[in-house]
Formats: sequence, C-alpha cells, structure tokens
Amino acid sequence: MSDSNCKKITRRHILKASGAAIVLPTIVPASVFGESAPSNRINIGMIGMGRQAMYANIPPFLQSKDCKVVAVCDVDKWRLDNAKKKVDEFYRNKDCRAYSNWRKLIERDDIDAIMNSTADHWHVPISLAAVRKGKHVSCEKPLTLSIAEGRVLADAVKKHGVVFRTDSECRSNSYMHKTAQLAINGYLGNIKRIEVGVPAGDVAGGKTTPMEVPAELDYDMWVGPAPMKAYTLDRVHPRKGYGRPGWMRCRDTCEGMITNWGTHLLDVTQQLNKTERTGPVSIEGTGKYPEPGSGLWNVLIDFRVQFKYATGIVLDYLIDVPYIKVEGDEGWIKTHWNSKGGMTAHDKNVFRVKLKESDIHLPLRQDKEDFIYAIRNRCNTMADAEVGHRTCSMGQLGHIAIQRGKKLSWNPKIERFVDDEKGNEMLHRPYRKPWGLNVT
Repeated sequence: MSDSNCKKITRRHILKASGAAIVLPTIVPASVFGESAPSNRINIGMIGMGRQAMYANIPPFLQSKDCKVVAVCDVDKWRLDNAKKKVDEFYRNKDCRAYSNWRKLIERDDIDAIMNSTADHWHVPISLAAVRKGKHVSCEKPLTLSIAEGRVLADAVKKHGVVFRTDSECRSNSYMHKTAQLAINGYLGNIKRIEVGVPAGDVAGGKTTPMEVPAELDYDMWVGPAPMKAYTLDRVHPRKGYGRPGWMRCRDTCEGMITNWGTHLLDVTQQLNKTERTGPVSIEGTGKYPEPGSGLWNVLIDFRVQFKYATGIVLDYLIDVPYIKVEGDEGWIKTHWNSKGGMTAHDKNVFRVKLKESDIHLPLRQDKEDFIYAIRNRCNTMADAEVGHRTCSMGQLGHIAIQRGKKLSWNPKIERFVDDEKGNEMLHRPYRKPWGLNVT
C-alpha cells in the first residue's frame, strides 16, 4: 500500500470482506449513508490506559468523525474505570466495553483497529496478535525491545496486509517536516553529516524493596513477557495517578532515552537520509549507566553514538536537547523539537524555498489522522511497521555497541553483525513463558 495507490475503503468493505451481511432499514436519513455514518465508522479498541492513552491517544480518536472508540483495556482497574468513564461521557452513553484481558478485546469481530499504548515490553506481543487477527494497529513508539522481534512484527504486517502505524508525532511536526523536505530534495546539497540530540531524563534511583501488589493491579499480567521480579511501585507506575512511570527506567521493560526519545528524532533522520527501510553499516559509542547499588533504575543516563552509512554519511547521536542538524556540502539546517529553539540555517532564505512539482513531497498528517486516513484509503501510514522497526533498531544498535565496547560492523540487509556473535545474541530478548512471539 502507498499514498500513490490508494483506494477508498469504508466499514462496508471491511464487513463485506469478512462475509458479514448488512441489513439497512427501509427509510433512513440521507446522512446515514455518508462516510461518517455509524455503519461506516472504524471501530477502535484501546489497549493500555496510562498517561499516554488518556492525554494523547484517546482524545483525537474521540474527536474523529471517522471512528468510534468501542472498547478499552487495562490490567489496572482504576485506570480501566477512568478510561471507560472518559469514553462514555464523551458519547453520552455506557456502550464502551471494558476489558482486563487484551486477548478478549482483539477477539471481537466488530473491532477493526487497535491503539496499543501499553508499556514497551508489551508492544510486540499484543501488536503481533492483533495483526494476525486481521486488525489494523497503531502502536506507541519505541516499537520493540529487540531487533529480532521487530523483524517478526514487520514481516507479519506485510503478510497479513493490514495498516500499521508507528505512533510518533515527529513527522507531523511542521519544523521536522520542512527540514526533511529540504534535505531529501537536495536543497542543502549532498548530505555529509547529521547530528541528533535527545533530552536527558533518565536518572539513578528507584526503590528496590518489595511491596504488596495493589488490589487494583493484575501484576502477573502486567509483567507478561518480561522477567518476573518482585513488585515495587518504582518498577511499574504510580498508583491512582498518571505521573512518569518507573518502567521507563527499567531495562526489562524499556531501554530508556536511547530508544524512547530516539525513535522520534531518528525517525525523521532516517526519512530525510532515505534510509528508513535500511540502516547503517557501522556503529560505535560510549555510555554511562547508574552506579551499582544506586537503586532499581538501570537504563543509560548518558550516551554518545556514531553511525556510518554505506554512502559515507555520518550520524552523531547524543544526549543534549531534542534537535536535528543536517549538514550538506551547500548548507545546513538545525531544527529543534519545540518552538523555543526554532529553526536556524546557513542562510534563512532556504526556508523560503518552494518545492517544485518534480520534488519529493512528503505526506503531512497529524498522527491519529494518519492512521485513520491509511485505513480509509488502503495506504501506508507515514511510518509503517518496517519503518518503525528500522528506526527503533538504530537506538538498539547503539545500545548494543555501547555494551560491546567496540566498533561494530552491521549488515542492514540481513540484520546481523559482521563477525560478532555476542552482538548477534543481543539481537534477541528472552520471553517469560507462556508469553512470546507466537502469542495468539
């Protein structure tokens, strides 16, 4: 599927394809037959009802005339009840179904798509199961916790022909979009070097003392495919609140800023470098972890990584502030994530460039709009599973190089390190039974 080969699709097509019959009343308002009619809306199931879902993911789906949130799911009952209440209050009914088991949600034939807003260690098992059920999937970044599972997911999406979105808003950012279009169309000349910064935020700390599992939390299901370790609040998320969760600083469930923020900015970098479906050929880097005994949290608190591509382009990736700097042989642009930093360049006139019809015109849609648009039009999203996997791989490759303590050669075609079997072993992660990549 691609933007250049789109075909309009409605819920009638989805139901017809599944063999379901639609019985229409004899007399109905003309509006019922429009694209926004209830029978044509895309039914969305939301899985994982933490802060990202409540503040960033539910609202745009509720506001969309093209879809309806029909189910929510979480292993924390307090969060689940809040999510159902939010949806029901918006629609002014009590129709939204609430599930504590995500498997029951994806079994529903009337759910067309899911939004996966779970902790990182659940991204692939849930998304993979939904894809195999023929559901369209939007999944929070970073897409995976290992390069090997990313390959399995990307291949499954291609095999089953569903729409998949790697949910990052970076390509929807007007600054990032403009930078990518200017760079990819040669308005900076031949790209020589790229620099990417991500913010600091991961620190040492976290209480390790085991605690009693809260009554509202199904901890065994929350842990799922990750190693089972004693419950402590700083390993999971705040009770009855939506503050920054501790799982984002535990390597069993997240890799920290190197993939967390990295999968925003590295995504645009891969796009403007025309490498979004491949990767670098060498990686080296250094990093700093919390001191032993300093607490529960163990993700990188500082790092600097250098990637080299087959074209000779160098990418330097480091902890700083969120920005992208692209350097070509005819000029440069530095773009910050937020309006405070803005955009700077070798010559401000470059920002007045108007693209020619023959130039590459990158799609620009808001993140949830992009997902719905792709389902409606049988198109790729702006960052599908393959793109999301390759972007996430960048941070993971950097993390592996830091742990190996040496420069590594990488074959992006077969996704293996050259002459480094220990590095290749790190392409996988162990799954706790009975969860794993074959989950259905």
